[in-house]
Amino acid sequence: MLQTARSYLGYHEGAGNQNRFSAAMGRPAESWCADFVAAVAAESGNAGRYPDTASCSVARDWFERRGRLSLYPAIGAQVLFGTPEGPYGPGGEHTGLVLAYTSDSITVVAGNTNNDGSANGDGVYRRTYQRRSRYVNSYGYPDFPEGLVTADPAWRGRAGVRYFGHQADESDLPAPLIPRQVVIDGRPYGPGAVGDHITTLGRMLVAAGCSHYTEGPGPVWGPADTESFRQYQLSIGDTGADADGIPGPRQLHRLEADYGDQI
Repeated sequence: MLQTARSYLGYHEGAGNQNRFSAAMGRPAESWCADFVAAVAAESGNAGRYPDTASCSVARDWFERRGRLSLYPAIGAQVLFGTPEGPYGPGGEHTGLVLAYTSDSITVVAGNTNNDGSANGDGVYRRTYQRRSRYVNSYGYPDFPEGLVTADPAWRGRAGVRYFGHQADESDLPAPLIPRQVVIDGRPYGPGAVGDHITTLGRMLVAAGCSHYTEGPGPVWGPADTESFRQYQLSIGDTGADADGIPGPRQLHRLEADYGDQI
């Protein structure tokens, strides 16, 4: 996620807020800081872990409803800027992604911003802010299957959480989970799996509204199968390691029961 976000450092918008991130999300040219986060999430295989919205206020509410909004930074968190008395309300003015934090500051990569302090954003920049500024409202925590690095003491001891109270950066993140192959009912699923049952699985995922296919489902398991199944896992309320894009027996059997007769 963060590697993809950093790859756009130096990108500049066109005239009238024309930018690739809003376009990638199917939205018009607009203020695009939240579109940047959503588009990077989709490109990096993290759709569903961040809200698909152009509104910072909606993004804040999205995390809050899921119990994943904090006053403390975390690596990869979606930071939400804006004071309660501001024109867009708490956390409704601007957003970006946390690359690092110390006891006093956060380092962020964000779209529709600048490096001169003006209110007119024009590109993707790395910025540093004071952690305790009233402008820094809150942080939305993505549900990474490999876990989370956070400064929030209330999250200390949770499964998959690494607590770094004073400072952390990307080097402190746990290694990403490597998708593995599983066998369910005698058939393989996951990277390297081949067979007509993979095509059938893909068609059920399309019927479930969880398609990430740019072409129709096929018999060879590919990244689109992983992303589509992960979207299905999220849609039925699974999170963390249970939403890694690889079927479990319970998940597969539920998909078959609900959508097997629709293909």
